[in-house]
Amino acid sequence: MTAAGPGRAAPAAGSPSSDGGGRTVLAVDGGNSKTDVALVREDGTVLATGRGPGFLPQSAGVAAAIDVIGQTVRQALAGGGQHVRLPALHDGRPDGLPEGEGDREYGLPYADHVAAYVAGADLPIEEERLSDELLARGYGRTATVGNDTFALLRAGASAPWGVAVVCGAGINAVGVAPSGQVARFPSLGRLSGDWGGGHHLGEEALWHAVRAEDGRGPATALTDAVLACFGTATVEDAVIRLHLGEESLDRLHDLVPPLLATATDGDAVAMSVVKRMAEEVAVLGIVAMRRTGLLGEPCEVVLGGGVLTAGHPLLMSLIERGYTERAPLAKLVVADVPPIVGAALLGLDRLGAPADAAERVRAHFLVSPPARDLVSPPARE
Repeated sequence: MTAAGPGRAAPAAGSPSSDGGGRTVLAVDGGNSKTDVALVREDGTVLATGRGPGFLPQSAGVAAAIDVIGQTVRQALAGGGQHVRLPALHDGRPDGLPEGEGDREYGLPYADHVAAYVAGADLPIEEERLSDELLARGYGRTATVGNDTFALLRAGASAPWGVAVVCGAGINAVGVAPSGQVARFPSLGRLSGDWGGGHHLGEEALWHAVRAEDGRGPATALTDAVLACFGTATVEDAVIRLHLGEESLDRLHDLVPPLLATATDGDAVAMSVVKRMAEEVAVLGIVAMRRTGLLGEPCEVVLGGGVLTAGHPLLMSLIERGYTERAPLAKLVVADVPPIVGAALLGLDRLGAPADAAERVRAHFLVSPPARDLVSPPARE
């Protein structure tokens, strides 16, 4: 589908200041495994940061997901501006608190504007529900909620437009043209035509290992990889442990590194899975470029998510080949700052902050060399 802009924004409500130091943005990067927050002043000064557990509105509910944001912000403020990290929580709600409990401990709103770019905001109705809950809680005077791909794009691209492809637990992409035209995908898994991401790759590795062990499929070294990963005598034993809940399904992510290693060693079955993953990363970005009119001109494609930022040479070389063959003007880059920076920059854009504010935010979070071109060795056939 094509939307008019990145995320669902609540109507503007004036421009109050924050304790005389200028307006503020509460930036939120919410993923399946963690939620990062940053309180940023309009001049780009980062006042506080924090990390909490995963942002899971589709499984835990909207209210519980917003509770994670509130608790993480409060812990960050209590830390006096130092980065704090909250432990994973058992029920999707911080410390088992009732909905919204604890929000009165600190003055509301937390910021003039909330810029939340999160997993689970895949459809306009989902963005609207999350935005409504943020505003009902009083976390900000205005709020914009969008998918986390927008934050990745803003964090990694040198301009406010381009294409971003994320491959973490799942897979998604977004394209933004200089005109503001947006191309995005529902990203609801196989229901919406998606293939790939860490969870899916783990499932594929296990699927092939099961069939190799019981004779329904060709032999593959993925069988040994599964046995080593789960410490079981047979692949079937690993499947039963997962089925009975004796092993978390999150353990499937642990099969991604051995899958890539097995493919690099020349295993044909593993290689077929990795090639399919590379093809999906390429086709998502290329389609986003085509739908935004960027395919025939130089365009940055920002790659993010744990599967891609790990930088495995085989996977990356296959991805690079896919773009070179069908989108030769694309420039593949990996962001040198985390997606929370993109959320902060989008929030500052909303406030009309000066350009040097963006540089100040980037400098605060910069932990590696500037965004780099992907230069990888040739892929093995």
